[in-house]
Amino acid sequence: MIAMKIKEGFVLRRVLDEAIVIASGKASHDFHGMVKLNDSAADIWEWIAAGLSETDIAGKLAEKYELPAEKAKTDTAAMISQMTEVGLLEI
Repeated sequence: MIAMKIKEGFVLRRVLDEAIVIASGKASHDFHGMVKLNDSAADIWEWIAAGLSETDIAGKLAEKYELPAEKAKTDTAAMISQMTEVGLLEI
């Protein structure tokens, strides 16, 4: 199992109906701006923050959004990859 976690200094904030990731503290020196997440991406973020594995996250995503297991697995992997590429996750 691959361990992953949210990089220190990044936080998810919900403002009205929007989920936004912002950098705080030292992270804000290198990362300027914010990342807007849709509902499923925000759920994935929160499940990563809670320490769930990629497999467990895909299962929760499939259940919550009534997705086929393979689609949830693919979507979860894609979101984790995107979050890693922009520097929000440590793998």
